[in-house]
Amino acid sequence: MSQIRDITLAPEGEKKIEWVKRYMPVLRSIEEEFTKTRPFEGVKIALSVHMEAKTAYLCRVLAAGGAEMHVTGCNPLSTQDDVAAAVAAGGIDVHAWYGATAEEYENHLISVLSPGANIIIDDGGDLVNLLHTKLTHLIPDVIGGCEETTTGIHRLRQMAHEGTLRFPMITVNDADCKHLFDNRYGTGQSVWDGINRTTNLIVAGKTVVVAGYGWCGRGVAMRAKGMGAKVIVTEIDPVKAIEAIMDGFTVMPMIDAAPLGDMFVCVTGCCSVINGEHMKLMKDGAVMCNAGHFDVEINLGDLEAMSTSVFEARRNIDGYVLENGRTLFVLAKGRLVNLASGDGHPAEIMDMSFAIQALSAKYLCENRDSITEKVIAVPREIDIAVAEKKLSSMGGALDILTQEQRIYLGI
Repeated sequence: MSQIRDITLAPEGEKKIEWVKRYMPVLRSIEEEFTKTRPFEGVKIALSVHMEAKTAYLCRVLAAGGAEMHVTGCNPLSTQDDVAAAVAAGGIDVHAWYGATAEEYENHLISVLSPGANIIIDDGGDLVNLLHTKLTHLIPDVIGGCEETTTGIHRLRQMAHEGTLRFPMITVNDADCKHLFDNRYGTGQSVWDGINRTTNLIVAGKTVVVAGYGWCGRGVAMRAKGMGAKVIVTEIDPVKAIEAIMDGFTVMPMIDAAPLGDMFVCVTGCCSVINGEHMKLMKDGAVMCNAGHFDVEINLGDLEAMSTSVFEARRNIDGYVLENGRTLFVLAKGRLVNLASGDGHPAEIMDMSFAIQALSAKYLCENRDSITEKVIAVPREIDIAVAEKKLSSMGGALDILTQEQRIYLGI
């Protein structure tokens, strides 16, 4: 039985789902295919992804393929209660609500696994972690799973290296149609959507410090520059640091950037990227937020220890008054700002990411007896199929090699 806040919110959530569906043509085509072929007939899917409208539509696409769906969120502050209600009203088992405590959040995760999942769709690795710690008796039923994000893949690779990962997982985040677009254009836009709607402050003329210049950091920095900000990048990788400089940004350590920044965005997947040593150097009124999966990039423990008081400056903004009299602001309690303070990535972007998820889950079912690796890449044919469908939906078309060209290239 679903665990949600309020089923009467379903009509408003339904509007959100129908809106994003309109702008997800690739996933719509997959839904049509799945309705006919039913690749998940008799299969139980446990899903932990941000419970908002695009995820809701993915759940419906998988259900259209015959799957018995059990779904929850992957972050206590990213669940939208009206969307959860709409999914539950449509007959899918949902365990999620906004603002869940740590205990409630884990209970929701356990609830979607308890029926005995065959396929895992994870975002950040919490379902996989529970299966390998508290729910190991459920592992024999698991065919495999798909991981949505960079942080989750780090965890999977560490487990595989240690020899503890007990079923195959497809690294969805590493597919070209995921990270090249979702991480760069999706994160780039949605982070600033979240910051702007939460703060109502101008970006132009400010100094923005972006911690990390991976694909997500590139997108955040690019959008900040486009809105007129002066952008500083902090990095630990010399190659990425050179890229940032050649892209027109200043690169320096966080300790040097701390006194200069007006806004700070962490996009590293690491812990304590901004700590007390940096905070004590920051300007009065500096704004900090996180776009990494877990709420560890801004060291809130350090900030609380340095503060004489904490207050709610505005919805989703906490003000910390320091001993030196300055006030620093943290958005969304240091959690994913684009989802805890916004609607997440644009629908057109998630159209590709969730198409990869759906087809990768199908691949696991079809190849369950032949997969031997524990961490596997998205098959290239899936990536290309999604790219071709997306390109066509955008009105683009490709050149085709002549026979002479194919011979010249050795194809």
